[in-house]
Amino acid sequence: MQTVIVIGVITIASSRALAAGLLLVLPVALSACGSSDQSTPPPTAAQGDCPTTPVDVVVSVDQWGKIVSSLAGACADVTTVLSGSSVDPHDFEPAPSDAAAFEGAQLVVINGGHYDEWAAKLAESTAPDAPVVDAMAILAGDHQGHDHEEPGAEEPGHEGHSDGTNPHSWYSPVAVTDVATAVTAELTRLSPAAGEYFSARHAEFTSALQPYRDLIAEIKAGATGKSYAATESLFDDMAAELGLANRTPQGYQVASSNESDPSPADLDAFLRLLSDRGVDVLIYNTQTEGSVPEQLRAAAEAAGVPVVDVTETVPPGAPTFEAWQVDQLTTLAEALGVN
Repeated sequence: MQTVIVIGVITIASSRALAAGLLLVLPVALSACGSSDQSTPPPTAAQGDCPTTPVDVVVSVDQWGKIVSSLAGACADVTTVLSGSSVDPHDFEPAPSDAAAFEGAQLVVINGGHYDEWAAKLAESTAPDAPVVDAMAILAGDHQGHDHEEPGAEEPGHEGHSDGTNPHSWYSPVAVTDVATAVTAELTRLSPAAGEYFSARHAEFTSALQPYRDLIAEIKAGATGKSYAATESLFDDMAAELGLANRTPQGYQVASSNESDPSPADLDAFLRLLSDRGVDVLIYNTQTEGSVPEQLRAAAEAAGVPVVDVTETVPPGAPTFEAWQVDQLTTLAEALGVN
């Protein structure tokens, strides 16, 4: 029977306690190997070789694959099935070679929420004994299990995806933190001999996220009362975190979420919103092609509404998840006039 890891249903206090527990080993390890006469500090546990056999991990999409690779380091062989922007994960049809990638997997990480349902099915049929870390299940548990301190969840205009049904969970800072904790905990359970190593990797990842968290706080503080509209729901969870009001016409949002064309009336409402400068920015998914998003972009540019480009998958050349996100948030901050 397959195990699905859903740690988000626990309270935020216990979630933070788990994350803190993962970090406790690191100071002990460093103090044990340090000495007063060393001219250079010794390498951390996360920088060394893996002390045991690496864990075989399969990740469905590269948004989470980047994070898992950062957390696992040399102590896991990470296979990401879908990388880049050439294939839409919603519509992906796995080949036999993709199914073979799941054979022997000790851990599977998926986005969930029908975004990569093919991966959930392959994990169930090909690696039935492997635990599954499901990001959407964790995020849904977060929404249901406790009230977040993070801002924006109750801001007006966010009712479309506030229940966690937006499948683009990697745009939720809460999901990023909690999935990282879940992955590290599961890697440690599967390979206790590498527990210190995984704890150190988790600490380094948490530290690397600081510029990302700082930008979120900066935009939140400087963009009070600001609003946006979006060609897709891709960025909605992050926008909610930033406290931005979603002014995308509801009819357009519904059509976009259902992957259908908006009605002429809904499209006209969106175009009028932009021409009237009814929003501060337009969030534009550059990986969606078609005349409708192109019309919206043209209308925004003609009206002088800043257009902020975002992508669904990690763009080529982005070295890490956090670098990708910081780049987009920096562009958004500039568009909103946040210094």
